[in-house]
Amino acid sequence: MIERGNPIPALGVKLVSKTGIEDISSDVLLGQGKVVLFTVPGAFTPTCHVNHLPGFVANAAKLRAAGVDRIVCAAVNDHHVMKAWAEASGALDDIVFLADGNAALAKALGLDRDFSASGMGIRYARTAMIIDNGVVEAVFVEDAPGVNASGAPAILMALEAA
Repeated sequence: MIERGNPIPALGVKLVSKTGIEDISSDVLLGQGKVVLFTVPGAFTPTCHVNHLPGFVANAAKLRAAGVDRIVCAAVNDHHVMKAWAEASGALDDIVFLADGNAALAKALGLDRDFSASGMGIRYARTAMIIDNGVVEAVFVEDAPGVNASGAPAILMALEAA
């Protein structure tokens, strides 16, 4: 699993933002300035849609005030699903979405989990990271169901303590 001090790997992903969808390298998307990346098992899934994403939308201004340049949400979904989720959640003003449809980045980061028992296949573990100019400063992985260590309030606390 990726750790503090590790660089973000360079892999092709899809960026979903207010300006549309584009192919981009993960190291470019996550390698400029201070970035908060949070990863979810799936777009529109109950905990992700109701608990995880809304916390980052609600706290986007506070995260920016704490020095965050970009907030990125990643999931192992295709870019069409990520775009629909971004639009349905009203999050595109504050967050960009990373579609990792084949879980290549999830695997490279060591954050892939097998949710086959739930019919979801390989997905991201629920996590959040603070990244500074492409180098991981901190990784927060949930060790139980729910949103605690990887939620926006916990990330704000970590940023304020740094």
